[in-house]
Amino acid sequence: MNIDHIEAFLYVVHYKSIHKAANALFLSQPTVTARIKSLERELNVELFYRDARSVILSEKGKDFLPFATQIVQTFQHGKKQLQETHASNEVCIGTNGVTAQYFLAYALPKWKERFPNMRFQIITGSTAIILEKLQSHQIDFAFIQYVHKEGVCNELLLNNAVKLVMHRDHPFTLETNIKAKELAKQKMVFFECGAFDWNYVHKMFEVEGVSANIEVRTDHLEVAKAFIRTKEYVSFLPHLCVKTELESGEFVEVDVKHLLDINQHIFLTYLKKDTLESAFWDNILSTANQFESIQKLH
Repeated sequence: MNIDHIEAFLYVVHYKSIHKAANALFLSQPTVTARIKSLERELNVELFYRDARSVILSEKGKDFLPFATQIVQTFQHGKKQLQETHASNEVCIGTNGVTAQYFLAYALPKWKERFPNMRFQIITGSTAIILEKLQSHQIDFAFIQYVHKEGVCNELLLNNAVKLVMHRDHPFTLETNIKAKELAKQKMVFFECGAFDWNYVHKMFEVEGVSANIEVRTDHLEVAKAFIRTKEYVSFLPHLCVKTELESGEFVEVDVKHLLDINQHIFLTYLKKDTLESAFWDNILSTANQFESIQKLH
């Protein structure tokens, strides 16, 4: 059903004349007549009684009138809402918590400098949840791990190695070539973050026939850090999360690269780029490059 045909019907009802309706719509009289006839064919009813001078609403036309009015009003309200949303330049970003807390806290102020009229909404969650929201058009783009889905585009954005860290006063002896069996004896707080594939950690212990001594599981980064500060726990954490603590010497890294080397990546994931201006997409990538350059300097 064509919204223009329904609108023509309402104009004819209002003006009680096809000629006057055509003038109000800035259309020719034959065009308005054709639209009314098309609507009548689609509805399989006669909407007007016609004579030489006027058109009179039929009984079926009277029945259809409130529905036609509601359809056009709903369409106009929806159009207005889209225009207001577009005018606000609000960008909705989906991401995991780590990327939000560390990269976006750095990037958003820079994006605002370049695009001062933009506003941002940040939604955090696991890769699966964020992907679902992206595919249902609830978010504009995402910062998540690589996903292989038809219609979904991925561009490499950030590298983020995972480190095994502990407090500097932890009794565990820092030695080279630590064995998985020795590590399995240490109390571990397991930070369950949707940004990374933690199966690699489990497999590291499985190949040695041992299980990690995971006493605490948490999805909150600061909780994981708090347990490390008790000087009793070790934990695998993304480097971005513990960069400050490692630089200050509060935390130290346990070298387990000979056992596993988790160099995970964060991707810029989207459906279509034409939802936002090209300059903004370029700015996302340039900001990520600046951010990584700063990390390497430290």
